[in-house]
Amino acid sequence: MENNQNGNPTVASNKKVLYTGKTHTTGGRDGNAKSNDGKLEIALSSPGSNGKGTNPEQLFAAGWSACFIGAIGLAAAKHKITLPAGLAVDAEVDLCVTDGAYSLQARLNVSLPGLSTEEARLLTDTAHQTCPYSKATKGNIPVEINLV
Repeated sequence: MENNQNGNPTVASNKKVLYTGKTHTTGGRDGNAKSNDGKLEIALSSPGSNGKGTNPEQLFAAGWSACFIGAIGLAAAKHKITLPAGLAVDAEVDLCVTDGAYSLQARLNVSLPGLSTEEARLLTDTAHQTCPYSKATKGNIPVEINLV
């Protein structure tokens, strides 16, 4: 994506930018991140350390699970399925290393209490096709979608 002279994203063909999340991060995994609107200000720490902050894998898991729940809601509306009150997604994002090369893998553990396995699978499969996080990771990292 290109930016215009004001630093804002330009619209390519018929793509419309709905929102741009902006953060300023210093210090890497042992630093701090702050959003431009001041709604997020967080200390960062390396996974497994005793640092005060969270880590990028937890932030990614939180964002993806929230987005995935939204995509499930859209799928439910499309298929005329009422979502249960207990809908939840527990996201697990693993930081891996193989021969010195780092990578990620993930599991989304989806709880749709009261729905049949067929309905739940239809919603999660549809959501995985439409969720922007799922699209971004498709073919890039191993992902499992589990019904729990």
